[in-house]
Amino acid sequence: MLGRDAVVIVSTNSEQKRNSDVTYPFRPDSNFWYLTGFTEPDAIAVFSKESYVMFLRPKDETKEIWNGIRLGVALAPETLLVDQAYDIDTFFDNIDSFTQKRSVIYFDAPGSGGWKDNSSTNIHNQRIHSLFESSLKPLNPCISEMRLIKDKEEVKNMQDAADLASEAHMSAMRVASPGLYEHNVASVFDSQFTNGNSEHSYPPIVASGENACILHYNENNQELQDGDLLLIDAGCEINGYASDITRTFPINGKFSEAQKEIYGIVLSAQKSAIDSIKPGVSCNKPHETACQIITDGLIKLGIMKSPEDLTKFYMHGTGHWLGLDVHDVGVKLINDEFREFKSGMVTTVEPGIYIRRDDKIESKYWGIGVRIEDDVLVTEAGNHVLSKKAVKDIDEIEYLMSQR
Repeated sequence: MLGRDAVVIVSTNSEQKRNSDVTYPFRPDSNFWYLTGFTEPDAIAVFSKESYVMFLRPKDETKEIWNGIRLGVALAPETLLVDQAYDIDTFFDNIDSFTQKRSVIYFDAPGSGGWKDNSSTNIHNQRIHSLFESSLKPLNPCISEMRLIKDKEEVKNMQDAADLASEAHMSAMRVASPGLYEHNVASVFDSQFTNGNSEHSYPPIVASGENACILHYNENNQELQDGDLLLIDAGCEINGYASDITRTFPINGKFSEAQKEIYGIVLSAQKSAIDSIKPGVSCNKPHETACQIITDGLIKLGIMKSPEDLTKFYMHGTGHWLGLDVHDVGVKLINDEFREFKSGMVTTVEPGIYIRRDDKIESKYWGIGVRIEDDVLVTEAGNHVLSKKAVKDIDEIEYLMSQR
């Protein structure tokens, strides 16, 4: 994609302080991880047509005793398949050896939306911007297009992540009951993800009753009430690749008639949206499909009076790209038109209905929040639901919960 004079510089994060002398668990920058497979902090890779070079932390016996083994400069060529490796602190002493006056430098700071975002706390990134400012071009658009299409190994990681998260969701259905707290159910995901040598791909949402009408609810501290629904949005990472699954189910194991009505509309919208996904179809087709079914369903129930009311009850998109990031890279619009699905893309499909207290709506629907989300791989033949192991039909959920 890049010309012969291109030099790609990609860096990963530094460790981030949580409080005092405690740091957050380290997670590499996704673009850096994608291009290098290297998971240590404080590293910079330099690519050109001629070479692949890594700058990384040197070995340090004292720091390794306290904080763990480092790869080090000597082993980097063999382990990372780089041509040369250097101490990270020598980056600015050596970078001129890998660039020329005519070089076009492609670089983005970790986590930035583009190369002009200079908010990274890593001083190396700030200096790179200053040093090459006149010749910098954004790297993210190029890598985003590459990351948008998953290969077999990436799909395997995502399938493993979806399988693990699906099992955790079903375990949560078996555990949930009136009198427990949302955090008691959240602990199921903590346990199963840890036992699966994985970790959360985002903070889990465990929202009971009216809390399910808060899209990014994360307090997870309310008592579960008999007769309420429980909405859980939780996923995990395998080798950096994410799953993102949402299930909604009755805390007491039985849907009320009103809950069945709303849940049935969302489930029908979700299944039809998934069925619409195949190569050559607009990536906005699932959203259009879901919106139409939800609109028709809520008007039929008398909850909505006209299609213009939809955003009061369904205010988010029906899906996003999924990969090394939960909201993964890749534009949806090309020349102001929605791009078409291609084999290898992975998207979520997550319609929902959220009904807050409103005197204009029958009270039996108040506080019902339903979202159903699956991870869908676009294939040559159509699509494959990576998260299909997690039950979602009403009779399947009620049967599973009856086995508690």
